[in-house]
Amino acid sequence: MRRALSVGLPFALAVISSALVLAQQPAQGQRAAGGAGAARASAATALFKVEWVQPAGQTGQVPIVQGNVADPNVVVHWYGEAAKHLLTSGTVGSETTPFSAWSGECDGPFAITFSQKSNALDMSGLGKIRWTVKTSGFHVVRPVVKLADGTMLVGDHADAAVPMLTVREFALNDVRWIRLDPMRVVTVNGGRGAGPANPNNEIWVNNPDLSKVEEIGFADLMPGSGHGTGGYIHLGTIEIVGKAVPRATTTASNR
Repeated sequence: MRRALSVGLPFALAVISSALVLAQQPAQGQRAAGGAGAARASAATALFKVEWVQPAGQTGQVPIVQGNVADPNVVVHWYGEAAKHLLTSGTVGSETTPFSAWSGECDGPFAITFSQKSNALDMSGLGKIRWTVKTSGFHVVRPVVKLADGTMLVGDHADAAVPMLTVREFALNDVRWIRLDPMRVVTVNGGRGAGPANPNNEIWVNNPDLSKVEEIGFADLMPGSGHGTGGYIHLGTIEIVGKAVPRATTTASNR
């Protein structure tokens, strides 16, 4: 009897040890996957940051111009007639009312986008936008991208009811997109290649290629209410996180 017990005990311990090893293997695999994810995350970096500045000689509340962007490698693009009425606002160096862009005088929908002189943007995967926004009334701030083939899209992400300048961050992978008419700045049917029609007449653009983005920015699809309280958006800094990629040899002309 003592011999049987002495043989059975090591066997039982061996079985338990094997079970523990097998139980640990998935956890180790998950940690390895997490490490790979961390490596992929490091591939997405801060590509550029739009910071508004007041060039020498500019005074008062005036329309935004190229010189209001601090980074000389970042180019501003205006879409919609009302875009030219986007004004400077605030005070340089102020923490409570920082120098920013204000849409109260925009009498129609508009979009403002930014591009880099040296490269296009890969906003797929972990690409994201981090911006400082404030809104009034029912106005919302939406992301806009212009793809390498000239297609413009506006996203369903909407920052609204933000009473104070606040930093908001979101991944573009979580955004659904609708085609945007660059002249009128209104949503339109995606056209050929947008996917089959459906009973609800939805016009989402299915799986747009965000690996080659020429321009990225924001839109306000409502007219502003003018000076004073009412309806408008404030845009402070805008930071783009993604990957720099070579620009396509042929792209649609920029405005």
